[in-house]
Amino acid sequence: MHEITIRKAVDDDAPALQHINKTCLGYDYPTDCTHERLKELLADPGCRVFVAVQDDSVVGYVQANTYKATYGDPAVNVMGLAVSQAARGNGAGQRLMEAVEAWARDIDAEEVRLNSAEHRKGAHQFYQAIGYKLDKMQARFGKRLR
Repeated sequence: MHEITIRKAVDDDAPALQHINKTCLGYDYPTDCTHERLKELLADPGCRVFVAVQDDSVVGYVQANTYKATYGDPAVNVMGLAVSQAARGNGAGQRLMEAVEAWARDIDAEEVRLNSAEHRKGAHQFYQAIGYKLDKMQARFGKRLR
């Protein structure tokens, strides 16, 4: 097993993130658009994108944003976490989540929260194994604007 390191994402990580999004999450967002979005996110002080690197290749990532509402203390919301199939079980996901938790503590967030699709049972087991508790089920609604 080769060592996994965690670092902040950089612009050049966009192709790897696009590939992970497509193969692990089913989001086939174009690479050029991924690059533009990543540049925006990296410039946003309320956002962090961390990557897991193994053998000089990005094998996973997590994106987290600050979450503020009138009904509670500030939190950090995980927008996405994905690890390539080949790197699963090597601690990459846990280490990525630990990076988010450290950032959340640094900014005095009350909690780290996330949503996970109902059919992602393996992800649910992973989150519970690293200390996350299921606190509610909810339906997601959306309205396309273009």
